[in-house]
Amino acid sequence: MTLHAITVLGHDRPGIIAETTEALAGLGLNIEDSTMTLLRGHFAMMLICSGEATGAAVSEALRPLTGDGSLDVSVREVPVEEAKATEGTSWVLTVHGGDRPGIVSTITGVVASAGGNITDLTTRLAGDLYLLIAEVDLPRDGDVAAIRSTVAAAADGLGVRVTWHEAEADEL
Repeated sequence: MTLHAITVLGHDRPGIIAETTEALAGLGLNIEDSTMTLLRGHFAMMLICSGEATGAAVSEALRPLTGDGSLDVSVREVPVEEAKATEGTSWVLTVHGGDRPGIVSTITGVVASAGGNITDLTTRLAGDLYLLIAEVDLPRDGDVAAIRSTVAAAADGLGVRVTWHEAEADEL
C-alpha cells in the first residue's frame, strides 16, 4: 500500500471534484484526508489517498484534468504514518480586524513559540475586514491562560481582535 499526496489547483469550474475523485476511485484509491476550497475564484484541493497504484498511474489518470491548461495537478508519494492523537487541548482561534500584512505570521508565530500546533487554518478577506480561523492544539502541560494572553497582546499590537473557544470533538 502506498500513500499519495495529490494537489489540484487552478481556475474553478463545476465538476473538478467529481472528475478527480472518479479517476482516483477508478484506480482503487481510497481518499483518507482531503481539503477543498475556493481562493478568490481559484480552486484548491489537497488529498491523501491510499492504494496500490503507482505515482505514474495516478498522474496519468489525472492528466485529462490538465488538458485545457486551467488546472495544475501534482502527485507525490508520501510515507505511511499513523496520525498522532492530540496530546493537549484543542481550541478554535478566531482573529478579525482591518487587513494588513503580518497578521498570519505574527499570530501563528506566537502560537508556535508557545508549543501550539496549528492543524487547520483558513483566512478570508472581505473588503477591508480580515478573518483568520485556526484549529490549534495546545500542549497539555502549557499554561493556556498565558498562551491566550500572549496571543491577545500580539493581536492588540496588530490592531485586530482575537477570540478563543475550546473545540468540541465533533467540530474537528
